[in-house]
Amino acid sequence: MGDRQYPHQVQVHPSTRYEGGIRTLLPQKGPSTSQVLAVVTLVPVGGILLGLAGLTLIGTIIGLCVATPLFLLFSPVLVPAAITVALAVTGFLTSGRTTMEQLDYTKRRIQERVADATATVGQKTKDVGQTIQNTAQQGKESARTDVKT
Repeated sequence: MGDRQYPHQVQVHPSTRYEGGIRTLLPQKGPSTSQVLAVVTLVPVGGILLGLAGLTLIGTIIGLCVATPLFLLFSPVLVPAAITVALAVTGFLTSGRTTMEQLDYTKRRIQERVADATATVGQKTKDVGQTIQNTAQQGKESARTDVKT
């Protein structure tokens, strides 16, 4: 079975020489009048449309440059985050202000009490001094009356 011999086939290609060069690629006659008119009318229209497409692209890019910061500012993630941060900062500032007002109120109350206590101590000192002086005068007068009797 494997001993069969197949005949060898040889293919012969005739060698052809390419003649004509680039002239064979060009048409034998020029373009027709309708083709020339079509090109003459469609090239400016295509140029205008291409220019409009370029203007549209530039407008789109400018619009994105303007809108991107707005998208970032009003994005669904950043807006709640910014509101949360703003509320937290407001809370801390309010807490600090309330604490400072409370400390100021406490300081004023302590100063008023110290001033009242100082005034009371001063008045009591005067009263005690007056009482001592009155007692001393009464003691002098009673000593004089005792000496005379």
